[in-house]
Amino acid sequence: MALSLIISNIKKSYKDKKVLDGCSFSFEQSGVYVLMGPNGSGKSTLLRICALLESPDDGEIIYYEDGKVVENNLNLRRRITLLLPNIGIFNTTVFKNVAYGLKIRGMNKGEIKERVEKALDFVGLLHKKKQNALSLSSGEAKRMGIARAIVLEPEFLFLDEPTASVDQENTEIIENIITQLKQRLNSIIIMATHDYQSAKRTGDILLFLEKGKLTRTSVCSESPFQLLQGML
Repeated sequence: MALSLIISNIKKSYKDKKVLDGCSFSFEQSGVYVLMGPNGSGKSTLLRICALLESPDDGEIIYYEDGKVVENNLNLRRRITLLLPNIGIFNTTVFKNVAYGLKIRGMNKGEIKERVEKALDFVGLLHKKKQNALSLSSGEAKRMGIARAIVLEPEFLFLDEPTASVDQENTEIIENIITQLKQRLNSIIIMATHDYQSAKRTGDILLFLEKGKLTRTSVCSESPFQLLQGML
């Protein structure tokens, strides 16, 4: 059985400013969940908390597998990946940037080569594997970041504004990559964006974060969104 996530009554404040005020939801079916809301609504905070990179002030983040709670340890953290808006780039080749996560996991060189080249091919950057990553355009850097995330084959992939500050051509490429990831990874993807059109093109399930709460869901007739009324 696949990994699933339940968040319950998540609250978070910074310097007495309440950012999240009782967020609850169950992420159990594979697909793309799109988290929408204006800038400053808490989308990035919620992603970091769900990705176990930040602790809530109150509430629970619980991962399940086969009906049992999964212990919050290094093994669980290696099954989930968060891709931030600003990609951290090492001053080395594109190949070595993408290979980094596999290398620190102790994977052998043959498997690293196979998986990195497969990931780079998937995002359309295989021909640039020997290029210094610092010379990539912003859109290419975003795609390299996606390759670096998916090469780890995460069961939960969190994407924070994956098309922010990207030109139209790369936006279309990235959206196509996200759509294809649903079949490639057979995992759960949770993507934060304030771009409703991008959400319509890529998402299966649309969530709104307003005033610190996941308050409503919506269906768009132009895309395969699912109606989840009554679940929040």
